[in-house]
Amino acid sequence: MRLTDFKVLTFDCYGTLIDWESGMVEALKPLTSMMDRPLTRNEILEAHARHESSQQRQTPSMLYRDLLSIVYKRLAEQWGVSVSHEDCVVYGRSVRNWPAFPDSADALQYLKKHYKLAILSNVDNETFSYSNRRLQVEFDAIFTAEDIGSYKPSLRNFEYMLEKLQGMGLARTDILHTAESLFHDHKPANDMGLASCWIYRRKQETGFGATMDPGETPRYDFQFTSLAELAKAHQEQVR
Repeated sequence: MRLTDFKVLTFDCYGTLIDWESGMVEALKPLTSMMDRPLTRNEILEAHARHESSQQRQTPSMLYRDLLSIVYKRLAEQWGVSVSHEDCVVYGRSVRNWPAFPDSADALQYLKKHYKLAILSNVDNETFSYSNRRLQVEFDAIFTAEDIGSYKPSLRNFEYMLEKLQGMGLARTDILHTAESLFHDHKPANDMGLASCWIYRRKQETGFGATMDPGETPRYDFQFTSLAELAKAHQEQVR
């Protein structure tokens, strides 16, 4: 299997293209700064992952920015900190400020010359519009949790994406699903029979950070530590 075998790259956004962990930690500082005991970065991210995943299961049709407001409230309760409703709303809107990884925009612009590019993300459309500006590329398709009415790792999200891509003349075998999260993306991609590429952004870190433990490690067909590394590998194949 070669990177050049595919016609479309379908991307997770947050954690793969956008540095959501740094964005979360920064946006949570008004909360974590009130703690009696300083929390490690991974303690913050792992607590966030638990509350986010639980809320996504309980309210699958809720907009991501509203869901994050509840996550903020649950974190405050867990950590024994008092927050206002407005504090929670502000956190929900903070996604628009989360930074892109430094290599994302340039790599996407290169890959756009060789593939169709699509987004499959656990986000709402308004919020993604801010992230899209940071990525500086025009995606051929954008599939969000708001469009679908559920959150990854639900297979509904992948079924929806496959149906819409089929309408664009793309077969399952044309797709390389490209993502960091083993839990949200690679495990369901396995279940759907999709080839996948692991962008292992957390290679230098321990644990799973802002994503849940997937259990048994899913299979993947390619692995890179950055999007720039993926673009470079493709460049070498087409020489």
